[in-house]
Amino acid sequence: MAQIESHDDGGGKKVRSKKNSTTVDMAPLVDLGFLLITFFMFAATSIKPNVMNLNMPPTIDKPPVDQIPEIDLKNQITILISKDNKLFWHQQDQAGLNVGTLNETDYSAEGIRKQITSATERAPKKDKFTVIIKPMDDATYDNLVTILDEMEITKSTRYGIVPVAPFEQKVYDEKVGK
Repeated sequence: MAQIESHDDGGGKKVRSKKNSTTVDMAPLVDLGFLLITFFMFAATSIKPNVMNLNMPPTIDKPPVDQIPEIDLKNQITILISKDNKLFWHQQDQAGLNVGTLNETDYSAEGIRKQITSATERAPKKDKFTVIIKPMDDATYDNLVTILDEMEITKSTRYGIVPVAPFEQKVYDEKVGK
């Protein structure tokens, strides 16, 4: 703290105090600034977002229709991701798909995981077993990520994400009553 010095010369005159210069020591403030900058730099670099790797195949020209391989219905399962955390699955073609063959399930271990593993076990060529994932327009991104997690859990290495076919949309609408 600054002290005020006064001189008493005994003459009864008013004594003026000597005006000292007021200076503020900036060293502690600079130290505090550097500490805050250091803290926020370390805090910002240690917080990393959780990211899921999704490797997409390279873009290639589409082969002619006669060269596209057919997937045997017993070697595939089609999963429709719907709103309100609902899942539907089938192993049918356009002629065989109806309200009775479109099955509803959920995300539990006894739900879609069991269906994928049992379909894999029934497949004649287990190394060629393919899961076809078809998210509906009203499906959430979280539901798609959950299905991709199920692909990792069930060790399904062959899967694809494709749009819903019109005949599947029609059967789905009949099933849910739209």
